[in-house]
Amino acid sequence: MELGESTSAGAARETFEEAGATVEIGPLYSLLNVPHAEQVHLFYLAKMPTPEFSAGEESLEVALFLEHEIPWDELAFPTVKQTLEWYFADRAAGRLDSQVEIHVRSRDIQSSEKI
Repeated sequence: MELGESTSAGAARETFEEAGATVEIGPLYSLLNVPHAEQVHLFYLAKMPTPEFSAGEESLEVALFLEHEIPWDELAFPTVKQTLEWYFADRAAGRLDSQVEIHVRSRDIQSSEKI
């Protein structure tokens, strides 16, 4: 986050900087504590109104994947993997009702998990 920036505005900005994608930020979905790295990772549900994206200054490449195409072993951060696992489980169980304004899952990431 930048000074004076909300977490949701920071998520939208980071998405643009990392993936060249403009998104409409929805509710907070997951909050993962990473105490050994002195970090907290927040993930929001979001919509990408247009399929436009590109590698940004901090990314070598970006791509969109269907669930069965995700390269699980290549994900760099356990917080991303955990959030995706929660998301697909919630989607399959019908828990991602658009009428719900907040969906928050949380856990601590252990120092033995790479970030």
